[in-house]
Amino acid sequence: MVEGSMTQGAGQGPEVERTATLRDFRVPAYVNETGPYAQGGPTAEPAVPVEPGYPVAPEGYPDAYTPTERDLPVINRGDALQVGTAPAPAPAAPQPATGPGPLFVVGDVHGYLDELVAALQEQGLIDAAGQWCAGTARLWFLGDFTDRGPDGIGVIDLVMRLSAEAAAAGGYCKALMGNHELLLLGARRFGDTPVNSGAGTATFQAAWLLNGGQKSDMDRLQDHHLQWMARLDAVEEVDGYLLVHSDTTAYLDYGRSIEEVNDNVREALTRNDADEVWDLFRKFTKRFSFRDEGGADAVRSLLDTYGGTRIVHGHSPIPYLLGEVGSEEGDEPTAPVVEGPHVYADGLAIAMDGGVTMSGKLLVRQLPLDV
Repeated sequence: MVEGSMTQGAGQGPEVERTATLRDFRVPAYVNETGPYAQGGPTAEPAVPVEPGYPVAPEGYPDAYTPTERDLPVINRGDALQVGTAPAPAPAAPQPATGPGPLFVVGDVHGYLDELVAALQEQGLIDAAGQWCAGTARLWFLGDFTDRGPDGIGVIDLVMRLSAEAAAAGGYCKALMGNHELLLLGARRFGDTPVNSGAGTATFQAAWLLNGGQKSDMDRLQDHHLQWMARLDAVEEVDGYLLVHSDTTAYLDYGRSIEEVNDNVREALTRNDADEVWDLFRKFTKRFSFRDEGGADAVRSLLDTYGGTRIVHGHSPIPYLLGEVGSEEGDEPTAPVVEGPHVYADGLAIAMDGGVTMSGKLLVRQLPLDV
């Protein structure tokens, strides 16, 4: 069962290496009560938390819930029709006469550097040479720069460079902490050191491999990349938008203000305790809190605590939020059609993960949305 759940997809590491590592930890294959690999009930928690592969989630997650199937499926991008090559760069983002420039957000990139460059060019944020050309514009990345795709370190290098170029032009380019940044940090720092998962022994190395970790990223990872990731904020509020990576209320476990959450996350990483970092990763891997009945109230709990009038997040691909990926036994994952961000939860939540790892779209959009 375990080996059957590790079918290698595009951009994933060698199957032999993944299999050898995972056998040691006997990862359960349970997704949820209705998924194709159902085993047990929603209280069962695996040794190695991994992201769910199917859109149907258990009703009423227990407090200790950790997603338990293997990675969200990576559909071979060559199997789906791709729309042309990188578009010609658009004119630079329009600049206001006074005050801050326009605000843009970017969904999960997951190592797809070429797609990111094309999307930034399309919005007029970088020029044909890949340089910042948007003046005082403000750009926020919502996390998850690495894993699954071919060039996560290249993505981080680009974001770091654009941060300097944007600042020099009077704008900014900033980024949030995603669960895959926590995962990569943990894999590098702790490797195969056992951690207490709440259901037995696990390691960051096994979880990283299972969730699309790329050997090429680990080989190229340097100290300045690690330092940059460890300093990322987890939550920010800009122009009335509360920006987070994960569609979860777990941020409330780390403080009652944005400053307190960000300080506590950074301090947890500074203490360098494997179990503490594992718990942080586990909580930031939760998803779907804003979907279905009670979703709007979950969003309001965050807005009431941290401020803002709408929440903007990545993490959960839009096709999964919409239930557009096969969830019945025997269904084959199909290439999703994503045209733009998904607004839901009584209009309070904006999802930005277009599902680039599933032949979807890497979304870069200006706020407020033109809808």
